[in-house]
Amino acid sequence: MQTNCHLSMLIHEQAKIFGDREALIYQDFGATEWKSCSWNQFSIAVKQVSNALLNVGVKVQENVGIFSQNSAQYLFCDFGIWGIRAVSVPLYATSSEQQIQFMVNDAKIRFLFVGEQEQYDKARRVFSLCPTLERIIVFDRLVRISSHDPNAIYFDDFLKYGENFPRQTEVEMIAKDASFDEIANILYTSGTTGDSKGVILKHSQYHAAFEANYKCVPVTDKDRVMNFLPYTHIFERGWAILSLTVGARLIINTHPQEVQQHMRETHPTSMSSVPRFWEKVYAGVQAQIDNANVAKRKLFLHALSVGKKHNIDYLSKGQRPPLALHLEYEMINKTVFSLIRKELGLEDANIFPTAGAAVSEKVEEFVHSIGLNMVVGYGLTESLATVSCDHLDEGYTVGSVGRPIEGISVKISDEGEILLKGPTITSGYYNRDDITKNSFTEDGYFKTGDSGYLKDGELFLKERIKDLFKTSNGKYIAPQMIESKILVDKYIETIVVIADQRKFVSALIVPNYPLLEEYAREHNIAFNSREELCANSTVYEMLKERIDTLQQQLAHYEQIKRFTLLPHHLSMEKGELTNTLKVRRRVLYENYREAIDKMYEE
Repeated sequence: MQTNCHLSMLIHEQAKIFGDREALIYQDFGATEWKSCSWNQFSIAVKQVSNALLNVGVKVQENVGIFSQNSAQYLFCDFGIWGIRAVSVPLYATSSEQQIQFMVNDAKIRFLFVGEQEQYDKARRVFSLCPTLERIIVFDRLVRISSHDPNAIYFDDFLKYGENFPRQTEVEMIAKDASFDEIANILYTSGTTGDSKGVILKHSQYHAAFEANYKCVPVTDKDRVMNFLPYTHIFERGWAILSLTVGARLIINTHPQEVQQHMRETHPTSMSSVPRFWEKVYAGVQAQIDNANVAKRKLFLHALSVGKKHNIDYLSKGQRPPLALHLEYEMINKTVFSLIRKELGLEDANIFPTAGAAVSEKVEEFVHSIGLNMVVGYGLTESLATVSCDHLDEGYTVGSVGRPIEGISVKISDEGEILLKGPTITSGYYNRDDITKNSFTEDGYFKTGDSGYLKDGELFLKERIKDLFKTSNGKYIAPQMIESKILVDKYIETIVVIADQRKFVSALIVPNYPLLEEYAREHNIAFNSREELCANSTVYEMLKERIDTLQQQLAHYEQIKRFTLLPHHLSMEKGELTNTLKVRRRVLYENYREAIDKMYEE
């Protein structure tokens, strides 16, 4: 049963239904113990925030910023802001000072909630450069607020403005006049080109998205939903609130690097993620297979073969597996696959929405084969996440991004671009009428910038149109397609393909350092630093052989001919990555110009 009301009332309506039942599972900042918050407690905290915001003078449709990691306080503020029909402006916890300054000034934010020390320090440093900013409200009580900062207050102290709900009558009157046409969020996209745009997301978009997704995504009040991606990410934001509309429990993961440990501790049934998470799981299992003895390796490869036949060759096509295959799969599922799921903390797995980048077909097959329902989808901030996703009851094709959700009209332009129209699509960009105008066709379709095609009702992605490379030989290269094929290798952490106006395809590669170091020790390769390891010719040849195997199916002109191993990770501080960890290619090409040019020397 779904409660799909205006977001100003959602938590309070759910509290009437679920009362003292657990709603949130979370850790305090800096703590390791898991705590619980009931629906009633959730509702009280939201009311306190709404009352406190009114008491400090926040107006209807005023922009209020949240610059934090995932936390219970984040959710209290999101819904508390909506409770007085103000606008929540989520900012990535990893945003730079320059980005924060731009967004605060663009949205004319007066009140900014921040998470931990890093966010407070950045906000304080830009305070004098943001004329509208009046107050910084700090979630983490462990943060050291400067003694010279009269503008900062701890969240606990801020809540005292809303203690005993002094403005509750006014809050309820404001909520009574709520309109679905009002703005809920301005969500700034960091963009791989470096341009930041505030996407306008209205309550009507959320309402339509929840209705459409509820019909094809089987999440229920029995689910324990791990929030892995940042709440600022539209995929996690839409998924988390959809889960709340059906009364599911949210497990709040504050620090993404700890997610696998937290999964083992809290046993979620569902979790949205980007493909890179599953690529790491796949690489980890492959490493275990490689290190197993011959008998165990043979057993596991056979198990995966049976899982693929049962779950991909039959179930994904809506067909019933033969009885003998089904019985063999059930035995393997209870013995082999259940151990893998237990190691991940996914003993009672339900569904795992996955989007945000190209999903390797090998990885998708693997996840389905071990008995996990990966729901591959496609969406943008501008579409309030989901455009399409696998409908598990209708059959799905590995390699597609599913079927469009109800209400979305998908059209492919003459140039192959995916165009969208429907109630979940943004009305435009905040303060950017010029970009808004250029983002829509004359007949009102939103231009996604992605190329793709429809086949038998399913959507297939090809490439970002603007990311297509043309070699100096006139051949078009799709870098993300090539990268997704190579990323399944356990020794490769990150790969960035280079080809535009070049004679052939090359790549910058960040290796999986621990595994590569282990390989070097096992093969008596001496090194004193990562620089030496990455420059070693034996290591290079080993990786070249593995890459050549993975790219056998690519056309000759698409294959990577040379690559450079980088002795350090790509950096957000240097502008090489966006807040959603997408590569800014132009910045990277500039930062590594010398290494790139060297690969093209005769």
